[in-house]
Amino acid sequence: MSFFEENCPEMDRYLEDHASVEPDILKRLRKETFQKTTQPHMISGYQQGRLLTVISKMIQPKNILEIGTFTGYATLCLAEGLDQDGKITTLDVNEELAYLPRKYFYESAFAAQIDFRIQDAKVFLKETEEVFDLVFIDADKENYVEYFHLIKPKLISGSVVLFDNVLWYGKVLEENPKQKSTQNIKELNDLVAHDEDFENLILPLRDGVNLMRKN
Repeated sequence: MSFFEENCPEMDRYLEDHASVEPDILKRLRKETFQKTTQPHMISGYQQGRLLTVISKMIQPKNILEIGTFTGYATLCLAEGLDQDGKITTLDVNEELAYLPRKYFYESAFAAQIDFRIQDAKVFLKETEEVFDLVFIDADKENYVEYFHLIKPKLISGSVVLFDNVLWYGKVLEENPKQKSTQNIKELNDLVAHDEDFENLILPLRDGVNLMRKN
């Protein structure tokens, strides 16, 4: 949930009213996510979804990796910018929920370009020899630092990486956090900020997105 969603819903509505129109398939997916899941707030949502689409269309990536599919909303947003011959690999470990993204992937215009796998992302990254020009990571916060180290060799110059929830409801301001996920997110943000192989900016959109470009 964003600051505006919690404290200024009027501003949140204004931002949505002045963003590009959300495609109908995403409207339906968002509605069904709230109807059929216990943690619908995990969905990327309208504003963040449009950000992912704009970035993807600017890059026109040939190979996208997404870690954390949930119901597939962000997957479809990212797919909007795919190169004509490109593909997106999206990974999750929740087999029980897999029916929902599969349903929408199948009916989308990108069905043939989406490789949806129920697989541990760490295992995938250690085994794959693929390189990616766009990566979105939104799962398993306690492993964010490991994901960063594993994904770095899989990038080319100009690759863009986005880590979601990097403000962690403001918990990153805690000096000595006890929660492991908070510790890991703080460590990730520090690592990225001091890594000369990347340019980055944390966008205070929703719960914070660390936007990185590989030099």
